[in-house]
Amino acid sequence: MQVYLDNAATTRVDKRVIQAMKPYYSKLYANASSIHLLGQRNNLDLMEAKERISKIIGGEARSIYFTSSATESNNMIVKGVALANRGGKRNKIIISEMEHPCVRESAHSLKEEGFKIEYIKPNKKGIITKAELEKIIDDKTLLVSVMMVNNEIGTINNVKQLAKLAHDHGAYFHTDAVQAVPYLEIDIKKMGIDMLSLSAHKFNGPKGVGLAYIDSKIKIKPLIVGGGQEEGLRAGTYNLPGIIGMTKALELAYNERDEYIKRVKELRDYLWKEMNKEISDLKLNGDLAKRVPANLNVMFYSIEGEAILIDLSRQGVSVSTGSACSATDLKGSYVLKSIGLDKNYLNSNVRFSLGKYNTKEEIDYTIKCLKKTVKRLRAFSPIK
Repeated sequence: MQVYLDNAATTRVDKRVIQAMKPYYSKLYANASSIHLLGQRNNLDLMEAKERISKIIGGEARSIYFTSSATESNNMIVKGVALANRGGKRNKIIISEMEHPCVRESAHSLKEEGFKIEYIKPNKKGIITKAELEKIIDDKTLLVSVMMVNNEIGTINNVKQLAKLAHDHGAYFHTDAVQAVPYLEIDIKKMGIDMLSLSAHKFNGPKGVGLAYIDSKIKIKPLIVGGGQEEGLRAGTYNLPGIIGMTKALELAYNERDEYIKRVKELRDYLWKEMNKEISDLKLNGDLAKRVPANLNVMFYSIEGEAILIDLSRQGVSVSTGSACSATDLKGSYVLKSIGLDKNYLNSNVRFSLGKYNTKEEIDYTIKCLKKTVKRLRAFSPIK
């Protein structure tokens, strides 16, 4: 049996999404930037996609900019806002210690431009709190960036509260919301979000397309120039099939949200219950209540997470040890380190992330395989 439990890394594209994309590879293939009839017809579909997305996320259609991924969106926002506002009194960028590598490295690169980077520490359960942000924010802060849901341990941050605090100090607020769809209802205006990033392949859409939401009042320096698309903020021929696919996937995710969340939570809870029944010496990383219902990040005492991953993979079960973007980096997780996990156990963790196509039969098979794997690996582990 093949079991895929790495949905936080990427998801299978919904067949209905593929059907929506197909015409834009064949009949409707014209460049949406062209001024002829076929091009302008596709441009209308592009504008309609922005309108449809804006109704779901509660923002303005004109503030949506299509990108190749959330990684690009995060780079565009963090670097673009900083560089556009360079030279003023606000020279501080604040991010959480748990941000995705693309946010961390974007912020770090700004040190060379004269910006000061400070980090908000999460609590032991993996939550970024208002109290911790209050300790470091001041009137020199330009931007605060805190992810809505952590990609490794699935914990949920109160971005509305954090955004208000940022605004109280005259700073902008950005959130990487990649892991939030469809688990959280996103309302950009009500939450006070100035900038937001999404990536389609995290919610059963196609790879290679994402979006950056940037409030129209915010000055930003473009990183990709040359074509004039997206009001000059992001050059490049529009990936219209991908944009249509992302729009359809986002609509499906929220239209079917209640049923999906109920089912995936039942499966996740069942997995955790059976895991504890069959395997000893486990620890859940992060808060069980304040996390998205598809995520389990588990520490297995005395075993390397990579060894578990490889052994499970040989049996047809796909899991992860952390962020997909750093899967080849065997250093201990900085996310788990930030919540106080002992350095001796930073490599002993496995992330199980469920999705819309998982079944109870797959969970039963996973438990069967995991039980054998843990028993075998612990038998020759030097740590007892």
